[in-house]
Amino acid sequence: MQDNATEVTAAGIARLAGVGRAAVSNWRRRHADFPRPVGGTETSPSFALAEVESWLRKQGKLAEVPLRERVWQQLSGHPEGPVTALTHAGCLLLLIHDRPTVWLEVSAGSDERLSKMLPGALREVFTPRFGPESAMNNAPAVNTPPAVNTADVVNAAPPVPVAHAPSDAHTPSGVHTLSAVNTHPALHLPTGPELLPSAPLLRGVAELAAELGARQTFEFLLGRHLDANPRQYTLTPADLAALMADLVGPARTVLDPACGTGALLRAAATRPDQELHAQDSAPELAALTTLRLALQTWSTVHGAVGDSLRADAHPRLRADAVLCHPPFNERNWGHDELAYDPRWEYGFPARTESELAWVQHALARLKDGGAGVLLMPPAAASRRSGRRIRADLLRRGALRAVIALPVGAAPPYNIPLHLWVLRRPEKAPAQPEVLLVDVGQFAGEGRGGPDWRAVREAVLDAWQAFGRPGRFTERPGLARALPVIELLDDDVDLAPARHLPPPTAADGAEQLTAVREHLGETLRLTTDLTPPRADAAHPARWPLTTIGELARGGALMLRTGGNGGHARVPVLTDHDVLFGADPSGTLPESEEEAVLTEPGDVVVPVLGGGSVARVIDATTGGAALGRNLVLLRPDPAALDPWFLAGFLRGTANNRQASSYASTATRLDVRRLQLPRLPLDEQRRYGERFRVLDEFERALRRAGRLGEQLVRGMYDGLTDGTVAPD
Repeated sequence: MQDNATEVTAAGIARLAGVGRAAVSNWRRRHADFPRPVGGTETSPSFALAEVESWLRKQGKLAEVPLRERVWQQLSGHPEGPVTALTHAGCLLLLIHDRPTVWLEVSAGSDERLSKMLPGALREVFTPRFGPESAMNNAPAVNTPPAVNTADVVNAAPPVPVAHAPSDAHTPSGVHTLSAVNTHPALHLPTGPELLPSAPLLRGVAELAAELGARQTFEFLLGRHLDANPRQYTLTPADLAALMADLVGPARTVLDPACGTGALLRAAATRPDQELHAQDSAPELAALTTLRLALQTWSTVHGAVGDSLRADAHPRLRADAVLCHPPFNERNWGHDELAYDPRWEYGFPARTESELAWVQHALARLKDGGAGVLLMPPAAASRRSGRRIRADLLRRGALRAVIALPVGAAPPYNIPLHLWVLRRPEKAPAQPEVLLVDVGQFAGEGRGGPDWRAVREAVLDAWQAFGRPGRFTERPGLARALPVIELLDDDVDLAPARHLPPPTAADGAEQLTAVREHLGETLRLTTDLTPPRADAAHPARWPLTTIGELARGGALMLRTGGNGGHARVPVLTDHDVLFGADPSGTLPESEEEAVLTEPGDVVVPVLGGGSVARVIDATTGGAALGRNLVLLRPDPAALDPWFLAGFLRGTANNRQASSYASTATRLDVRRLQLPRLPLDEQRRYGERFRVLDEFERALRRAGRLGEQLVRGMYDGLTDGTVAPD
C-alpha cells in the first residue's frame, strides 16, 4: 500500500506514532539512523513515508494507525500534490460507486496494469455521468494550489483566461431546457501515465471504501483537505444552504454559477432525474465539486471551469432554479469589457456593484417563472450606486423578497448577510409587492451560530404565506409585505430593518419584565455559587501522565468528530462547546458511523487556542460529535470525568500541548497532561471543578440576560413603548 514517493511531515510522523512534534525533533537529534529528509524546506522538512514507518516499527514506536489515517498520509504526501491525488481518488471512488465489479478486474495485477486499464474503465462511467467531452484524455493540470473563497469558497483566484469567481431546486419536472454549452468541462479523464504515481494510493482508497463506502470515503478525504487549508476556503454552512434550497422549492434543473465545494447544489439535489450545472473559476474546485456531486447524487452533473460573468459555460441554459453565493465587493468583475452584455436587462451595474451583476446573471439563466436565491452583503440593499437597478428589479417583479439573516449565519461572521429571492417574471405584475423579513433576533452567542430551527421556521412560514392568495398578515418585528411603490424613492433602500414595525408595546414591556425577573434569579444563584476565598498552597509536584498514555493503557477512549452519519440527531459543534450552548449543528447524512456522546464524556475543541473542556451531561448526551472536536470517554473505575476536564483546562497544560501557526492554534489532545492521583483524590478535585463549571454557566447566563434587558430598555425608551417613570 505504501510507495517510496509518498512524503510525510514531522506533524504526520507525530500522528503516526501518537506523540507530539517535540518527540519527533528529539528522535531526529538522538538517533543517527532516523530517516533523512527527502523534500520540503530546512524549517519544515518532509520524509519518505515508507522509510519512516520502517524506522518506527523497528523502534517499537509505531502506533496502531487506522486505515483512514494511512490513506490520508499517502494523499497529503502525493508527489503531484494533494489536489491531484484527491481528484484521482474521486475518479476511482465514482467507479467503485457506479460499477464496483469493474474495479475488481482492473485492480488485479501490477500497478502498471492498473494504470493502463483504469482510464478505459473510467470512460464508461464518465460519459453517462458528465457527458462525452469529459471522457477525453486532455486533462488540464489540477494540482495548482486551491484559490481563495469561491461559494462555499468566496473570491477564488481565476484561471489564466478568466477572472475572479467564487463560492459554495426547483419547479415542476418535464420543463424543456436547452442544452448547456460547456466548452471547458471541469473534469477530464486522467491518462495512464498520470495515474501510475497514484496506483498505491488508489489501492488504499479502495480498501477504505470497502470499510466506509465510496461516498463516505471521498467526504472524509475532502473534509480533511479542507481542514488542512482553512485559510483558503470559506464554506457555506449546511443549514444556510438547506434554507436557500427550500426557498426555491423542488426543481429539475439547478445552476450554481459560483459553486465552490458544492454545498448549495448538494442541498438542492433531492431527485435522481435532476440536472445539476456547476461552474467555478478555480479548476481544482470545479473538478472536486463535480466528483462530489456525482458521488452524492444520481443526478446528471455538468461541471465547468471559468468565471461565469466573463466566460459563461452555460449561455443557453434556462434553469428551473439558480442558487449562488457570489464573491462580495469584487471590483475586477469585468465592468469594462461587459458593458454591452445582454444580461444587463435591469441596468448596467456600476463597477462597485458586482453583486448586482451576479443577480442579473442568475435571472438571465432562469426560465420564465424560475426561482433564484443569492446570498448578498447587506450593503447591496442600500448603496446609492445600485438604486436604479434595484428599482427596476422591484417594478418588474423580479425581486420577490429580501431576508436579513442573523449575525454569524455565514462568513464574514460579524456581518448580518441578506438573502435575495428572485423570480424571472413571466409578465409584469399589476400591483407588485416585495416581502421583507428580518430574523436577526435568532442570532446565537459568539460564533456559536444562529438558532437555525427558529430561522428556518420564521423564514419559510413568511415566504409560504406571502405566496398564498390574499393579503399577507404583517408580523411586527419579523416580516412585512410592502407595495413596491412605497420603496421607489430616491434611495430604494431595501434593508428590512428600516421598514419593519417594532413589536407591539404590550409584548415588549411584558417581555422586559420577564427578562428582569429571570436576571434577578440568575444573579442570586451566581452569588451563591461564587467560589470561596482561595487559600495559598505550595506548588504540587505530582507524577504526570499524558492523554495519549492513558488512551494506550485503556483508562480512556479517544474519538474524533466525523463528517456525517446515519442518524439525524443534533450535532455538538466546537462553537457549542466554546460558548456552553446546546447542540446546534448538523452533519450530512451518510453511511459513516457518527460518534455519539454519552453522559460523563469529556469533549475538547482542538482549534482556537482556548483552554476549554466540557463534560457531557444527561441533556447533551446522544448528540453527535462535530468536526474539530475530540471526545474522551474515561473508564469510571480509573478516571473521574470532572477531574479530567478540570486539569485539561489548565493554561500551562494547553500551551505545552498546542502548535501555533500565523492565524490559528491547534491543540494536540494526546499531549495534554494529568497528575497521577488516586480515584478518591480525583473526586475531591472533580467536585470543585464541577462547582466552578456551574458558576461559569451562571455568569454566562447572567451576562446574556443583562445585555437583553439593557438593549430592550434602550429600545423601549427611544421608541416610546416604555415610560421613563
